[in-house]
Amino acid sequence: MDSANYWAIVPAAGIGSRMGAEIPKQYLQLNGKTILEHTLERLLELPLLEGIVVTINPFDEQWDSLAIAAHPKIIRVDGGQERSDSVLNGLRYLQDKLDKLDWVLVHDAARPCVDLDNIEGLFNELEDHLVGGILGVPVSDTIKRINREYGIETTVDRQVLWQAQTPQMFRYGILLEALERAAKHGSAVTDEASAVEQMGYYPLMVEGRRDNIKITRPEDLPMAELILNSQNNSQTGSDPAGQTP
Repeated sequence: MDSANYWAIVPAAGIGSRMGAEIPKQYLQLNGKTILEHTLERLLELPLLEGIVVTINPFDEQWDSLAIAAHPKIIRVDGGQERSDSVLNGLRYLQDKLDKLDWVLVHDAARPCVDLDNIEGLFNELEDHLVGGILGVPVSDTIKRINREYGIETTVDRQVLWQAQTPQMFRYGILLEALERAAKHGSAVTDEASAVEQMGYYPLMVEGRRDNIKITRPEDLPMAELILNSQNNSQTGSDPAGQTP
């Protein structure tokens, strides 16, 4: 591993409207903890990370009630209106802490099931990369392109299609410039990679796992619970019934 510094940014300022819940989705309970706590606890297991910047809505009234908010490696920064604004706020906070070639890992608050081995694999794959890259998985379903009336126009070649996930990790200088430029020009940015792509760079795709799901809709919560339980059982060497193999 190179001598670069590693920091993480977790944008957590959204309201999660598609969940239809009374509170932002990152504060919904999952196996006795909030989704956000699960996510942060997993990232804190990465020894390379020097710190985690969590971007929180300025009017958030729940963050301070979490015990993890007082962790010495976690810094709260105000989030923005859009995800890209929140990440940019986090990058600006790190200006005095990172050089251009240091690494910033951005991870969704609502992806608590990410596998640590996959993140370390991302670190290893990008060690000598000049730009950065992301975790993702190949698209397995047949993909259709439709028109505005929902009529199917064509079947898309899925062999060249991958589903983007997080973490997404980039050299600090490149990601900061990409998001600054996108904000200045009002460019649509759906993830960090899309901002970097708009500058003409080619981020590396690193294969992850399909159980790295993003909790977006109500039906995702029980699925995430099953995944976390399965991962915990695998670590302890027991089956779902609590019996050893």
